Amino acid sequence: MPHIAIIGAGITGVTTAYELIKKGFEVTVFEKNLYPAMETSFANGGQLSACNAEVWNQKSTIAKGIKWMSQKDAPLLLNPSFNMHKYAWLLEFLNQIKNYEGNTIETVRLALESRKHMFAIADQEGFDFNLEKKGILHFYHTEQDFGVAKNVNTLLKKGGLERYAVTPEEIKSIEPTLTGDYFGGFFTPDDATGDIHKFTRGLANVCEKRGVKFCFAANVLNIKPALDRVEIQYHQQQTQNMPNEDTITAVFDGVVICGGVNSYYLGEQLGDKVNIYPVKGYSITVNLNDERSVKNAPWVSLLDESAKIVTSRLGADRFRVAGTAEFNGYNKDIRNDRIQPLVDWVNKNFDIATDSVVSWAGLRPMMPNMMPKVQRSKQARVFYNTGHGHLGFTLSAATAVMISHEIQMALAA
Repeated sequence: MPHIAIIGAGITGVTTAYELIKKGFEVTVFEKNLYPAMETSFANGGQLSACNAEVWNQKSTIAKGIKWMSQKDAPLLLNPSFNMHKYAWLLEFLNQIKNYEGNTIETVRLALESRKHMFAIADQEGFDFNLEKKGILHFYHTEQDFGVAKNVNTLLKKGGLERYAVTPEEIKSIEPTLTGDYFGGFFTPDDATGDIHKFTRGLANVCEKRGVKFCFAANVLNIKPALDRVEIQYHQQQTQNMPNEDTITAVFDGVVICGGVNSYYLGEQLGDKVNIYPVKGYSITVNLNDERSVKNAPWVSLLDESAKIVTSRLGADRFRVAGTAEFNGYNKDIRNDRIQPLVDWVNKNFDIATDSVVSWAGLRPMMPNMMPKVQRSKQARVFYNTGHGHLGFTLSAATAVMISHEIQMALAA
């Protein structure tokens, strides 16, 4: 069978490896880190959320970004400093406003398909990743926000999503630990949550047992496609287990680029336009170290629309809270003025201790149309499965199936 290289061992790379090895391909995964899921797949919000599939391409998103430019703790923060990549991306983002409805409906359908595949993987492979099938509850603080949400809900339902409105009383019934006052909400009973890092590492172990080779600490330097082969040049970092620092050339029958925000540069090298921009997100993991906190942290996943904050319960003793979108290049610094609003939000909405909090920041690989890039390159034997933005956990199980079919058809032709 053909030998396929995958660049990137995050959620998209590992799910792609899983689908390809099941089809009988030989698979090698290149990853610059020493382990899978050490970048954007490390500590995201944990939601498998078809209900959060609305794309961001609206004039109101840009208006909010401009309004919040000087507010360091704003949910959306745009650094106005000039950068050609950033402003070219923003122009293309604006041009996609006309496709807002169609892209939202398509993302919902993709998310529902992915959820089905994700649950099947969980059932078949049996490893633990703190999967909770307790639904996702959106809540809104004002009548105006709730009114906008009604229109969005109509659109989501066109994509096949089962989601219904709930009263303030029903919100407290669905998740009794909430302590705030809310105007109303929407509940999606079939959405779920889990630990993306544990899922990706667990599935990587499954892949390895099935024969996938993982090449860690490997920086891909060059991809040279030809009609009958793909050459990959990479540099192996020196570690205790891998003492050589040589540049190595390996030959494959095809390559799938699943490189997150680095896919932009790999695409540029190949002459492909992969207009991914890094949109930074932050999370905190609250360690529930006392009986009161364990009891009062929510099990139902939440989304506070006004604060753009999502939550997931990761087992008995961890509570993940994530949010914010920051357009500030490839900087991964963890800023306290972006973390503190997440801590404050927890203290406002729950009676739990926040004295033990782990902070994290990661770069979401965003395409201007908010849709993942799942397709062949114009170069022979090169494929893309990347650009999933804030929905990597939600969409990857489906896009892995899609690109594996594409590869199978292409190499059989």
